[in-house]
Amino acid sequence: MSASEIQKTRIINELSGFIRKLLQDPKILEQSLAIARQHLAEGNSPAVMARIANEISDTTSVHIPEDPAEHSDADKLFLELLREVVQEEQALY
Repeated sequence: MSASEIQKTRIINELSGFIRKLLQDPKILEQSLAIARQHLAEGNSPAVMARIANEISDTTSVHIPEDPAEHSDADKLFLELLREVVQEEQALY
């Protein structure tokens, strides 16, 4: 297995575990979106995204490392998707 395949497998496994958490506790999505909406009003700088990650970790069963340098690819993807969803919501209004 190549390094790229190993990384893809790791990301898929991490995302599968995350999706499992979402299915077990659907409130995670509501809470995460509310947090993202609140903080993205301040912009979408790396500092804002770090605050979003930290608050999600503090208030849900999802753990995202405090240091953005330690965010996994799945962490980054989740935060990016939150940002995109909030931006799309704002574009509708």
